[in-house]
Amino acid sequence: MDSFAGRLLDWWDQHGRKDLPWQSDRSAYRVWISEIMLQQTQVGTVVGYYQKFMDRFPDVASLAEAPIDAVLHHWTGLGYYARARNLHKAANTICSEFNGEFPRGVEALQQLPGIGRSTAGAIASLAQGERAAILDGNVKRVLARYHAVSGYPGETSVARILWNHAESHTPASRFADYTQAIMDLGATLCRRSKPECGTCPMHRSCQAYRTDTIADYPGRKPKKLKPVRQARMFLLHHAGAVLLEQRPPQGIWGGLWTPPERSVQTTLSELAQELALDPAALTSEHYAPRFRHTFSHYHLDIEPVYALLRSAPLNVAETDGWRWHQPGSNEAFGLSAPAVKLIDSLEEFALI
Repeated sequence: MDSFAGRLLDWWDQHGRKDLPWQSDRSAYRVWISEIMLQQTQVGTVVGYYQKFMDRFPDVASLAEAPIDAVLHHWTGLGYYARARNLHKAANTICSEFNGEFPRGVEALQQLPGIGRSTAGAIASLAQGERAAILDGNVKRVLARYHAVSGYPGETSVARILWNHAESHTPASRFADYTQAIMDLGATLCRRSKPECGTCPMHRSCQAYRTDTIADYPGRKPKKLKPVRQARMFLLHHAGAVLLEQRPPQGIWGGLWTPPERSVQTTLSELAQELALDPAALTSEHYAPRFRHTFSHYHLDIEPVYALLRSAPLNVAETDGWRWHQPGSNEAFGLSAPAVKLIDSLEEFALI
């Protein structure tokens, strides 16, 4: 065992986190769900979602059998919804092709939807008793600083160097503890901002610390100016319910439900014509100020349009990707973040 792994494990034995919900009754399924949730999401946010998700889907069979709407419902608010769709696809693959058992080994695990090399390594190491390296965001930060690896980790050449370091430090014994330990070090001490270098077990040999260049690692993603797009979302309210439209399975908010979204030039009258809604059914309308929702690649400026209806549109059938939703109900389906915000705003405009 090299000195890096030895010092890290000594620190983890005394200071590591050992009471996270996915650390009890450890299994490939529980590790998998936690690893996917922790992508792009902080532990403090994940814990509550994880516990509710496991209550509803305690094993891979229950996840595979559930309708995708139920899965997306339990993902609402976590963002990056392709993760939830891939969970559902992978669960079905595991049940149909592997008799409900996770395939063993990093290469086999990577064949499942949504499982990359690092997630596969975590499952293999933490739940399958196999030595495997990981390289999640926390580990990238630790290794980039410790070895002074310059450049953005998302670049292939930089990632290759970091993977080599990850592989070389992963010990032949206690590799599950090591995997948890290096994630913990990045999450608790070697943080992106305000790292606690003085209490880090690695600081004496950390190249970034020794050269006072901690802030330089890891390299930042090259900034690109995000384009701004505009759209209108229509809050059509009738008989205590709001009309929602299901997004296509792929793409932004894939499979989720939102108020009808149309171009910013679309008027309420034009939408009424599209839905075969009698114009006389519109009893009131209100165009509210725009608000911005930011994705990884662009900003979306949304202008909400509120309207009360005397009667329901004729071209709306719940079997064709439409549904009437009663605000405050516990219906199990996935909502986009703007949909949640807009539904909550109905009361402000005296529509509920």
